[in-house]
Amino acid sequence: MPLGDPTLQPFGHRDFCLRLPAECWPLPGLPAAPAVLDMKLKLLVAQVNTDVNSEVTPASDQATYGTEEFWSYPTSGKGDCEDYALEKRRRLHEAGVPLGDLLMTVVRKPDGTGHAVLTLRTQSGDFVLDNLDWRVRPWGEVGYRFIKRQQVENPGRWVSIERDSEPLVSAVDK
Repeated sequence: MPLGDPTLQPFGHRDFCLRLPAECWPLPGLPAAPAVLDMKLKLLVAQVNTDVNSEVTPASDQATYGTEEFWSYPTSGKGDCEDYALEKRRRLHEAGVPLGDLLMTVVRKPDGTGHAVLTLRTQSGDFVLDNLDWRVRPWGEVGYRFIKRQQVENPGRWVSIERDSEPLVSAVDK
């Protein structure tokens, strides 16, 4: 995933950090190497993705909290995209996956609407856990336009994700 410059955190995440500051503190020490994607981790990630997708009922922040954007862990078994992603992040971290490898990520779906997913950073590449898909897939295969994600070393800060651009090629016919 080609990362760009630091950028503003989403408004809902900023509010989440103000309510739960320990969720957004800088991680101690140097950033660790990405997780090794062995069979144990693959099974854990697949199980957490499936469990959360099955246990949480889709509900907008407006319907649940009476506001347009509110990042939280699923309340009463209901939530929207970022609530699913936060719950997956919490469960995977409780199972031993470092927070620096569990990154909240903002994307645009093919129809242009905003969406949040969880990105798993591994030595085999970045993988997406999505409430709209039971599969855990490489980030380049999900069909989203990636906008920004949390920094590896500081979950309270965000970085932009640069789009792959086609190289400019010119040719001169002699």
